[in-house]
Amino acid sequence: MKYKKNVKRKSIVNEEALSNHILGVFTNEPRKTFNYKQLAKLLLIKSGPEKVLLNTLLHKLSNAGYLEELSPGKYKLKATGGNIVGKIQITQGGYGFVVSDEIEEDVFVSQKNLHKALNGDIVKIYLFARKKKLNPEGEVVQIIERARETFVGVLEILERYAFCIPDSRQMPYDIFIPLEKLGGAKNGQKVITRIYDWPEKAKNPFGEVIEILGMPGENDTEMHAILAEFGLPNKFSEEVEQDAEQISELITEEDIAERRDFRKITTFTIDPADAKDFDDALSFQKLPNGNWEVGVHIADVTHYIRPKTILEEEALARATSIYLVDRVVPMLPERLSNFLCSLRPNEEKLCFSAVFELDDKAELLNEWFGKTIIYSDRRFAYEEAQHVIDTGEGDLKEEILKLNQLAQTLRSKRFMDGAISFERDEVKFEIDENGKPLGIKFREHGTANELIEEFMLLANRRVAEFVGNVPNKKERKTFVYRIHDKPNQEKLQKFASFVRKFGHNIMFTQGDTISTTLNTILSEVKGKPEQNIIETLAVRSMAKAAYSTDNIGHYGLSFKHYTHFTSPIRRYPDMMVHRMLFDYLKGEESKSKKKYEARCRHASEMEQLAVDAERASIKYKQVEFMQDKTGKVFDGIISGVTEFGLFVEIIENKCEGLVATRDMQDDFYEYDEDNYCLNGRHTGKTYQLGDPVKIEVLRANLSRKQLDFALASGDDKSAEEEK
Repeated sequence: MKYKKNVKRKSIVNEEALSNHILGVFTNEPRKTFNYKQLAKLLLIKSGPEKVLLNTLLHKLSNAGYLEELSPGKYKLKATGGNIVGKIQITQGGYGFVVSDEIEEDVFVSQKNLHKALNGDIVKIYLFARKKKLNPEGEVVQIIERARETFVGVLEILERYAFCIPDSRQMPYDIFIPLEKLGGAKNGQKVITRIYDWPEKAKNPFGEVIEILGMPGENDTEMHAILAEFGLPNKFSEEVEQDAEQISELITEEDIAERRDFRKITTFTIDPADAKDFDDALSFQKLPNGNWEVGVHIADVTHYIRPKTILEEEALARATSIYLVDRVVPMLPERLSNFLCSLRPNEEKLCFSAVFELDDKAELLNEWFGKTIIYSDRRFAYEEAQHVIDTGEGDLKEEILKLNQLAQTLRSKRFMDGAISFERDEVKFEIDENGKPLGIKFREHGTANELIEEFMLLANRRVAEFVGNVPNKKERKTFVYRIHDKPNQEKLQKFASFVRKFGHNIMFTQGDTISTTLNTILSEVKGKPEQNIIETLAVRSMAKAAYSTDNIGHYGLSFKHYTHFTSPIRRYPDMMVHRMLFDYLKGEESKSKKKYEARCRHASEMEQLAVDAERASIKYKQVEFMQDKTGKVFDGIISGVTEFGLFVEIIENKCEGLVATRDMQDDFYEYDEDNYCLNGRHTGKTYQLGDPVKIEVLRANLSRKQLDFALASGDDKSAEEEK
């Protein structure tokens, strides 16, 4: 807070209030010293009793360790915990929070005390004296490591200099660019700028244009801008492409001799209709003993990409393919992802396989892991395989129908064991050749999807168990697991409280009943208006899945051991798993836990960035799709509630926008965090998470990827209706 001479203020007579005002002055200027007279002047204290109280409290705050008396009568703010190091997260409001392993709570940093720290930076902060009942507060004293040097923005060129206006609201500074560092960019273009200097006394950082993306609003420009905003690549270097082109496609006799041959066994793939990389295939045959052999064949990517090569380094750095609305940014160059490694029909391919013997009840009797060669007889799109399942007619109908029966049995067992059924709608855009969205559809999740899913889950689980399920801990070898922790109890209780408002009376207790309860509620809401909101909140109550060498199991799938083995074309962790499994099958020693744990952390971080970029591309296309719909009214459902407004999701297309409280002018609305609602102080109106509402589209702001809505006049609720 700031204190000015010309501000009239009521007399401070309360001891606690005056203490807070005193600490407020010191917190505002943590490096300054103040004496009794300076404080009295700043706090506008003139009466005798208040002056006496001020002097008394200065001594008390000093004795309590909040202030430090540097010399008689001169005080300075004293740190309670010295300096700590952590990562700073900048909010859209311009202030920050530092997350550190050295302190349990997040540390608040005001905009004034950021001292040029940017979002994601590793910083050292000085802790202020802690105010009663408030979160710890601090000041950035050193930027240890910048999270990033490059930023995306629009170029504004003036007569003598230029600025890059960053797209991200978490970057609060425009970047100053000397004219000689424009790199040929023109006014109004969207560019990537690298910060190369930030002089001590300069308000803005100095930067240079390193890449011209194009004009704002053009599809390629915006998609590349989204990738750049998250620090993700949009193309491969010439060196990487050349390295990929030099890899031979020839399968030698030596390659075949060391592999199990599946070329004469019926084999096929099932993938999305628009897929280009096929990294998994199924083989199927009836054994002489009457049981069924199912082969899960995965592209042998590590046969082509060797350790300590340029391609290996690139795959490690990227860690994952990125799926935007209109494109895939692959982890591997196209020669590998779409040609050499892709299990295309009517071609011999090298694989790493998990082969299972199952009886009619889908009981696992035997398994085998190893290198194979296959020949895919048929490529199915999901829709084609679904047609065979639904009608009993079509290519390979006997194989698909039997595999479907086994898959559904495996699925039933999995849910009986406590797996949770999260099947949320996935948005799919119809776009023209220029990337313009023409319509929005939702991907259907049918039994053909479940057929593939169950056998991939089986392979992932059994590979993890093969390596990790060793009774003697000393004999367990380092491995890469896909882990998912138990849900947070506090979040679960909030979720239970919320769904009760829709008439679903649920209780969560520790143990297996949590997953049973979640599955029950998720089943009950299917097809109801509140389905998407409840599914969203259920997901939010869960922990995030990640990669780790420390196995804690996968709660959502109800597996004690789980890994990712089945998608090495698009995920680097699967490549790690392939290498480790192959070496362990040969009897080699355990790998370095430290090395692989670091790679697991990197893969988890890159996966989250890819998810964030995908969401940003969806949001952009949703806003673009709604641009010509301003003034139109839609049915929606409240998908989020904050102190600054209501987020509403349009039911027919899942586009989400904000109804700002400043535009809700019929009343003063107060935010009730515990009950996810806004309450009208005078009218008694309540707008709660999950409520159906009608909205009018006010604005579609592409540059901010933001939709602004207003409550439609037909949605007015009286207090009587609320009751």
